[in-house]
Amino acid sequence: MSTYFPKGEIARKWFVVDASGQTLGRVASRVARILAGKDNPQYTPFADMGDHVIVINADKVKVTGLKANAKKYYAYSGYPGGMKSEEYKKRMQRKPELVVEQAIKGMLPKNKLGRAMASKLKVYKGDKHPHAAQKPAAVEAVTK
Repeated sequence: MSTYFPKGEIARKWFVVDASGQTLGRVASRVARILAGKDNPQYTPFADMGDHVIVINADKVKVTGLKANAKKYYAYSGYPGGMKSEEYKKRMQRKPELVVEQAIKGMLPKNKLGRAMASKLKVYKGDKHPHAAQKPAAVEAVTK
């Protein structure tokens, strides 16, 4: 048995995911799967086989339960007393793209390969995006 390795150019497709009314985690897991290339028949764990993904309507994504009030985002500067925290509601008002982007990046590998996968992600607040020339195909995120 030998490991399959794709030869030549990797044909990357473009997909658009509408996050309006969708649950944050379900959208993030679906998009992370596409970015990693796990839906691709030529998937190879150690190669970046993923496609480009555009997420629109990031401001209309929802969370379930009490997470809207309890969820916090932390950032540490590395200095003593340098811990900052921001509540989910404030971040959604300030920059909803960051909430969706961080959820997706958290589901990708934490190495050079994961950063390459994350570079193919584009997140937009509204329903307009500047990637119409790439003719992205619509992807249905899991609804529940």
